Amino acid sequence: MTATDDNDRARDSEICTHAFEEHERHQGAMAPPIYQTSLFTFPTLERFTEVMRDERSHFVYSRGLNPTVKLLEDKLAALERGEMAKAFGSGMGAISAMMMTLLNHGDHVLLVNQAYGPTRQLLEQLARFGITFSETGADCASVEGALRPETRLIYIESPSSMLMQLADLDGIAALAKRRGILTAIDNTWATPLFQKPLTHGIDLSLHTLSKYIGGHSDLVGGAVIGSRELVAKIFEHGHQLLGSVLSPHNAFLALRGLRTLPVRMRQHQANVFAVIQHLATQPTVTAIHHPCLATGEAAVWAERQLKGHAGLLSFEIQEPTYERIACFINALRIFCIGVSWGGYESLAISQRQLDGSGPALIRLAIGLEDQELLIGDLENAFRALK
Repeated sequence: MTATDDNDRARDSEICTHAFEEHERHQGAMAPPIYQTSLFTFPTLERFTEVMRDERSHFVYSRGLNPTVKLLEDKLAALERGEMAKAFGSGMGAISAMMMTLLNHGDHVLLVNQAYGPTRQLLEQLARFGITFSETGADCASVEGALRPETRLIYIESPSSMLMQLADLDGIAALAKRRGILTAIDNTWATPLFQKPLTHGIDLSLHTLSKYIGGHSDLVGGAVIGSRELVAKIFEHGHQLLGSVLSPHNAFLALRGLRTLPVRMRQHQANVFAVIQHLATQPTVTAIHHPCLATGEAAVWAERQLKGHAGLLSFEIQEPTYERIACFINALRIFCIGVSWGGYESLAISQRQLDGSGPALIRLAIGLEDQELLIGDLENAFRALK
């Protein structure tokens, strides 16, 4: 751990807990109030007229700016070392607003790594408007070979959400800048604490706030962070006109989650390391997918880009039929069966289908439970396979 890493960790902790909160403005309230209002009023028509000339810099209507939501946005921008953030009603709201704002008829999007399913589905829908997409691997040579004259956006997941694959952020960002192509990344897996893509040259970093940032499986939200120029454009068009607005109450919940994010991420990391060690002892486990196990050039990327490791992993077992995978997952008692991840609870799913199609993977989201409970639950499930 370097002095720079220590300084970054301390700065991030201060941002999560105290930055921008201005307690004196709220009678000293430790938790800033929820501005649960649809509109804001003005003392005179002259003031209203003045504010409406620059609506996106003032509190007018909560589809635009809201004090609770803006506090969250300021913290997210600071954590990512960006100039501006905009929060949305869901992660897909953020992705949709970004793409609908920045893409035009005839543009091409290049997906790097295994993209989140709904992101691909969105791009399939955008084909109706003359936008195309293709997919490629994570190294610069693959990305460069897949670029087209009409490529407008390189969209990355690193680490990805099923195989936890990494991408060369520095190399891809440099290549894109030489070609005048925008870059965006889904940074949900790592959180702003463990990866800061903007500092590697990526233009936009996106998050599903529902996962680690919220941390309690009780909110849905999204965010996009980047330069003031890009995010303001997304605010004006994709946010204001598409209307995927984060509610003040959900912003309050996300702020609550941020206060414990550094502590929770340390526990997620400790727990996932313990689970990986246990999985490695199981004869039926044939492969484990997590960035801490990266080899070759991916290990170099991990060392350069990641400052920690989140709790999402996947693994493979011998004879991975649907029936055997179901037998394992159904035997779990501490791990619940459900989509999403990043909350306090541990989860297990598989995309294997009854007909044998789909990835032969079991994905585990490692929560905050005691390590002995998690390992004991997995041990019981492995015994059910025998």
